[in-house]
Amino acid sequence: MTTTDLDPANPFATESTLPYGLPDFTRIREEHYLPALVAGMAQQREEIERIATDPEDPTPENTLEALERSGRLLHRAATAFFNQSSSDSTPGLEAIEEEVAPLLAAHQDALYLDGRVYARLEALDAAVESGELALEPDTAWLLHQQRTAFVRAGIGLDAQAQDRLRALNAEITTLETAFGRKLLAGANAAAVLVTDEAELDGLSPDARAAARQAATDRGHTGAWLIELQLPTQQAPLASLRDRALRERLHTASVTRGATGGEHDTRDTVLELVRLRAERARLLGYEHHAAYIAEDATAKTSEAATGILTQLAPAAVANARAEAADLQRALERDVPGATLEAWDWAYYAEQVRKERRSLDDSLLRPYLELERVLHDGVFRAATALYGIRFTERTDLVGYHPDVRVFEVHEEDGTPLGLFLGDFWTRESKRGGAWMNNLVDQSSLLGEKPVVVNNLNIPKPPAGEPTLLTWDEVITMFHEFGHALHGLFSDVRHPSQSGTEVPRDFVEYPSQVNEMWAWEPSILRAYAVHHVTGEPMPQEWVDTMLASRLDNEGFATTEYLAAALLDQAWYQLAPGEAPTDVADVVPFEAAALERAGVAFGPVPPRYRTTYFNHVFGGGYSAGYYSYIWSEVLDADTVTWFEENGGLSRENGERFRRTLLAKGGSGDPMDAFRELRGRDPQIAPLLARRGLLAAAATPGD
Repeated sequence: MTTTDLDPANPFATESTLPYGLPDFTRIREEHYLPALVAGMAQQREEIERIATDPEDPTPENTLEALERSGRLLHRAATAFFNQSSSDSTPGLEAIEEEVAPLLAAHQDALYLDGRVYARLEALDAAVESGELALEPDTAWLLHQQRTAFVRAGIGLDAQAQDRLRALNAEITTLETAFGRKLLAGANAAAVLVTDEAELDGLSPDARAAARQAATDRGHTGAWLIELQLPTQQAPLASLRDRALRERLHTASVTRGATGGEHDTRDTVLELVRLRAERARLLGYEHHAAYIAEDATAKTSEAATGILTQLAPAAVANARAEAADLQRALERDVPGATLEAWDWAYYAEQVRKERRSLDDSLLRPYLELERVLHDGVFRAATALYGIRFTERTDLVGYHPDVRVFEVHEEDGTPLGLFLGDFWTRESKRGGAWMNNLVDQSSLLGEKPVVVNNLNIPKPPAGEPTLLTWDEVITMFHEFGHALHGLFSDVRHPSQSGTEVPRDFVEYPSQVNEMWAWEPSILRAYAVHHVTGEPMPQEWVDTMLASRLDNEGFATTEYLAAALLDQAWYQLAPGEAPTDVADVVPFEAAALERAGVAFGPVPPRYRTTYFNHVFGGGYSAGYYSYIWSEVLDADTVTWFEENGGLSRENGERFRRTLLAKGGSGDPMDAFRELRGRDPQIAPLLARRGLLAAAATPGD
């Protein structure tokens, strides 16, 4: 199919005329995606062919910039499609994704295994090395990135090896799609149905109403449905008094993908591990983890694993100390009982109430979505960066729940669009994330359009959406990603915003979490949704004093998941289990070896529902969160040392780091901000791990 085969009536056939190039979701239908994606691939292949056969000597304009300009139709269609398929999936979209995934993998191979294009890049590099050609720093970095991408894609392999690589890439992409599809369907099927309201004792009225609405929406009138969130821990466990229901909910969570039947993900996991190991070895790496780390700031899988194992002993020791306190609280209610994973959240909340005279259910009425968004998330961004937000009810998102906000600079200059999709639904994958619909680029004259997706239970119509504290932090976190996209000020689209190494991308978003705690911001948004009274100051003080509470649990569950990711992807070809019955034993053995096997604290994600590493882009990269947190904690210290929430500090952070996107070595941007390499001490203090010592290598 060629570009001329795309029906001119297809919304993707031309660039959107809406503000900022927002896709016209009033016109886009399922049937438009596949033709646009296929035509987009064909168009880019034609564009690449012109670059490869250009008789002129390579220049930055006819090679690097030409590559950057190529594939615009494909990009328009793909960003809209993959955003919608993750946020509002349908059987039709799933079928398209299954069909197009191997086609896109083959398309990438066609580009990055084209020796003619690579020869042009090598010629440019030789001209730079000889002094014949001088490049601007961002263009020099782009040349480095492109040459690296070709090498890592297998340009140096012989023809037979490249053929095998193409087959592997197609299979891997297909399996990633299958994993995500199975996981979403399995999570929906595993939602816990409650028919006796007495079992919901302790669940807040708004959460109970949301469960009632979810049951009604799925045809269970008169019942309550507790939908599963992506991580192991489920928010209702903190408040449900009925221990049997807590166990049922926890069991539904941890057995996802491991119970046989159509939603079982174990065979997909094993095949992904095997194929990724084979691909890594084909490309000259010991294992997949080594392949991933080389292109990140960690550089080696040993460095990535090192920071995890360095922190693990102190984290588990803290978790065991916390467990002893919870065990005593449990025994008061159920003499002789042993603390289990489904008890942890509930008794952590009870112990916190005893010690701090505060529990999460008291906070929720003061954490209403609209106030948190406007007087918290947006207010902090205005105070730091001067930007303003105006809701555009005339612009339509990809689902009725999506809201569109226009963002302006302090002087009124248009900056971009922010789309907020906050509520959970059956068609949305779990977790929270940020997407780009349009990448900022001065080369293409485009301003950014970014999306935040969360999974907050939707209340009945007309009722307020009350948040847990964790959901507040998630809103600030994801908006940190959004700011990284909105503030991008780069020339080349492939370097826009969050186009940075995976173990750096979480850093700006984690920094943004600090403003949820900032007193002036907290006072503005923590207001009772009925009375308008501010959250009592003693509660705020208590929250601040309790920031290390349960930190042993939080760190241990994260480290267990990150080490599990490394265990699977540090397997060499032939070392992976071959029987699905071996998946759970492998996981148990890996956690034991790593020193993080502690029954009451299961991994944040177990293998069979670990979407980050089997269905998303974090394979062998889940360590990135703690790696980025070293930078984050150090940067929070910088803000505090320089006066905290101020326009001056915000502007420096924006211009020094956020605006640069991936236009240079990201660690150079950190060093420019901080004046030195990162230090781990602030992270150890934040997580109560000062006993865990030495600084990891950079």
